[in-house]
Amino acid sequence: MQLGTSYKQILAISTPIMLGSAVQNIIALSDSVFLYHLSETDFAAIGFVSVFYLIIAAIGYGFSRGGQIMIARRVGEGKPEQVGRTFYAMTYFELGLAVFMFLFMQFGSYYFFSLFVDSDQIFYKSLEYIYTRSYGVFFSYIGIGIVAMYTGIARTNFIMWDTLILMIVNIILNYGLIFGNFGLPEMGIAGAGLASSIAEVIAFIIFFVYILFDKEIRKYNLFKLPKIDLELIKTILRIGAPIVAQMVVGLGSWFVFFGIVENMGERQLAISNLGRMVYLALSIPCWGFSSTINTLVSNYIGVHKNEMVMPIIWKTAKLCFVVTMIITFPVIAFPEHILYPLLGGEDMSLITDARPILYVLVGILALFSIGGVYFNGLAGTGATFYGLKIQFWCAIGYLIAIYAIVELVQTDSLVLAWSTEIVYWIVMLFFMIRFLRSDQWIGLKV
Repeated sequence: MQLGTSYKQILAISTPIMLGSAVQNIIALSDSVFLYHLSETDFAAIGFVSVFYLIIAAIGYGFSRGGQIMIARRVGEGKPEQVGRTFYAMTYFELGLAVFMFLFMQFGSYYFFSLFVDSDQIFYKSLEYIYTRSYGVFFSYIGIGIVAMYTGIARTNFIMWDTLILMIVNIILNYGLIFGNFGLPEMGIAGAGLASSIAEVIAFIIFFVYILFDKEIRKYNLFKLPKIDLELIKTILRIGAPIVAQMVVGLGSWFVFFGIVENMGERQLAISNLGRMVYLALSIPCWGFSSTINTLVSNYIGVHKNEMVMPIIWKTAKLCFVVTMIITFPVIAFPEHILYPLLGGEDMSLITDARPILYVLVGILALFSIGGVYFNGLAGTGATFYGLKIQFWCAIGYLIAIYAIVELVQTDSLVLAWSTEIVYWIVMLFFMIRFLRSDQWIGLKV
C-alpha cells in the first residue's frame, strides 16, 4: 500500500479519525453539557475529573499509537501478515493495563484526588463520577486498539460511524441517568460516568461485529489468535511508552492547572471548564490529522521514501490549521449564539465571563493545530523519546509559570494563566522543527 500526498487523500483518511481518535473528548463534552444544566458545582467537578479520566484514556491511547506506527510500517514494507501479530500483542498489553487502571480508579482515586482538591463538594462529586466511569476502561482500551489497527492500515471510514453511535448512545443515556428520565434512576454526576461506560461497551460490540464481517481484513491474519509474544510487546512498549509519557505530561500539566485554578474558587473553575469544553471541541480536527500523520510518516519510511516526510508533515499541518481556524472563528466571535443551544438558560453570565479566555484560545488553537501535527509526525519517525524530552521540559516551564502567576503573584487573572500555553507551543514547535530538519530520525528502527 502506498499513500498519496494530496490534500484530498489526507482529508479522506483524517476525517473519520477526527471523531474516532477524539472519542474521549466527545464523551467529556457530552458529560459537561448535561451537568451544566444540573448545577454549577457539578459542572465545575466534571471539568476537574474528566481531565483526570482523559489522562487514563491517553495512557491506553498512547500505547495503541505505538502499535499503530508499527502496523503502518509493516504495511509499507509489504508484510501484511505481521499486522495481526502486532494487533494482538497490543491488545494483550492493553487488557492487562486496563485491569491496573480499573483497580487504581476504584481504590486509589480517593487518595489521589485529596492531593489536588480543596472543596469537599468537588472532591466527592469527582469520586462519584470516577467510580462509575472506571467500568468502561476495559472496552475503551480494546476499542482504541481496534482504531489503531484500522488507522495503521489506512481504512478509517467505519471509525466515524462507530464513534457516532457511541456519541448518540452516550447522549441518550446521559439524559436518562443524570436527570432520571426514561424510567432510569436519577444519579447526577455518577449517571454521567455510567452512561459513558455503557456507551463504550455498545460501541465495542458494534465494532467487533463489523470485524467479523469485514472480508478485507482477513489478509492481515486477524482471525488467528497468536500466543503472547513478549518480544513484540516490548517493541510496542519501546515505541509507545514515550508517547504515553508525552500524553501524560501534556494532560497531566492540564490536570495540575485545573487543580491550581480550583484554589481560586469554584466560579473560576467553572469558567475554565467552559474554556476547556470549547478547546476540546475545536481541537478535534487536530486529533484526526495528528493520528493520520503517524500513519503517513511511518508508511513512507517503510517504503524508503524519507524525502517525503517533511513535505507531508507540512502539508498536513497547513490543512489542519485551515480546518481548525474555519471552525474556531465563528465560535469565538459569537459564543452566545453558538453555545446557547447547548448551554441555554436565563443565566448566560458564565459564557460572558469566559469571553476573554475564548479570545486567548484562538492563539492557542492556531499553534496547537500546527504543533500537534509536527509532534505526531516526529512520533511517526520512531523518535518518540526525543519528543518526550521536548514536552517534559516545556511542561515543567509551563507549570512553573502558572504556579507563579496564581500562587506567587496571586493574581486572579485566568487570562494570564491560560496565555502561558501560547508560549508553551512556540517553544515546542521550535525544537520539533529543528530536530526533523536535522535528519537525526533517519534509520531509527520500528
